[in-house]
Amino acid sequence: MIFITAKFRVRPEYADQWPEIAAEFTAATRDEPGCLWFDWSRSVEDPTEYVLVEAFRDDEAGAAHVRSEHFEAAQRTLPPHLAETPRIVNTTVPQDDWSLLGEMSVPGQE
Repeated sequence: MIFITAKFRVRPEYADQWPEIAAEFTAATRDEPGCLWFDWSRSVEDPTEYVLVEAFRDDEAGAAHVRSEHFEAAQRTLPPHLAETPRIVNTTVPQDDWSLLGEMSVPGQE
């Protein structure tokens, strides 16, 4: 799968509204057949920073995502709300779901 983590620094005046601002893009991406997950989190240290963790089935699914109409729309509509260009880590990993963190296993959970 293609595993991507991106940090979005949102302009302070839009920080609280970011989930709504990105909602249409988020929903459309989650509906893509090759999207495994697309999840936003807000930093506990910086209220203007959102972290996006996303995964796509394979290179074909990733390419379909960046060619989609909703991605092109997001390229136009999201940047005016940002304080800087998002930073990204993009890699391919040989799995298709989350693994368990064995070092912190919960008794009785497999």
